[in-house]
Amino acid sequence: MKYFLKVFTIALACFLLAVGAGVYTYSKIYVPSEEEPGITDNDEDDEKNDEDSMKEEKPKDPLQEAIAKSKRVNFILMGMEGARSDTLIFASYDPKDKKVDMISIPRDTYYHTKGYDGAELRKINAVYGRSKTEGVKKAVGEVLGQVPVHHYIMVDYKGVAKIVDSIGGVEVNVPFHMDYYDPHDKPPLRIDIPKGKQVLKGEQAVKYLRYRHNTDKTVGYPDGDLGRIRAQQEFLKSAIKKSLSLKLINVVNTAFDYVKTDVKLTDALGYATGLIGFDMDNMSMTTLPGAEEKRAYGNQRLSYFIHDPVKIRDLMMDIYNVEEEVTEENKNND
Repeated sequence: MKYFLKVFTIALACFLLAVGAGVYTYSKIYVPSEEEPGITDNDEDDEKNDEDSMKEEKPKDPLQEAIAKSKRVNFILMGMEGARSDTLIFASYDPKDKKVDMISIPRDTYYHTKGYDGAELRKINAVYGRSKTEGVKKAVGEVLGQVPVHHYIMVDYKGVAKIVDSIGGVEVNVPFHMDYYDPHDKPPLRIDIPKGKQVLKGEQAVKYLRYRHNTDKTVGYPDGDLGRIRAQQEFLKSAIKKSLSLKLINVVNTAFDYVKTDVKLTDALGYATGLIGFDMDNMSMTTLPGAEEKRAYGNQRLSYFIHDPVKIRDLMMDIYNVEEEVTEENKNND
């Protein structure tokens, strides 16, 4: 199975579990270390004057202060393509306001780790193959501007059809006739979904989420993966809305058979009951700010998604309810 395909289906199951069951697992949020990564100081005078240094307050970053005080619990929802995480969704839950914020992270997001210099290795979807879940959590946190990622959730794609069936299918409005055939897939993949509003169940829903373009590439999402991300986000919203109106414990029991996570089942089931009545207006979905760009490394020239640190910081400031920073540039514009 190629590219972004099957794994966004996993994101569906992931989010049904995370929002519908296991988000508020811990009562305290992780507080980032006060040490700055990658900086060491062996100056003897500094060591002798530790007590005096502690009295001097360093300039504080308003976002990091907000993160340290926040009760938010952050998850990375992962979908796998072999050793690569083809789908990554950052999901942040605020238990105080019962608000969920999700950020889809394109699989081609540029992320370079020293020593892994090949063109293919400079993508965030390659991190899992070398560093597993902890590496992915670290990479996502860095891309988002040193935001802690507390837990991971991975779901076996084979269980997605059963999870969708457990909520009675999902209503979607298919924008065009999806007609695709891949004889090289195992087993061969055939997608044939007519245009129009309909309820997709089981394998048909999986195929809808796997679709990129028709066999001859004359029909498909016009802006590629970003267009597909938006379509899949709408699918997620529809699925979540429906699941919240059902017996969530049944949904969670079905999902958990296909889930790999550090969230305990007992905690997940307990929160599933408490989430009944969740207001869909308190859920937001967006895509990581940035743009696609071609870059060459070695003898390969590949397409990368280059994230925008400034816009990402603005997004995280909004999620953590931090007021706009007052800078010299802002003052001059007043």
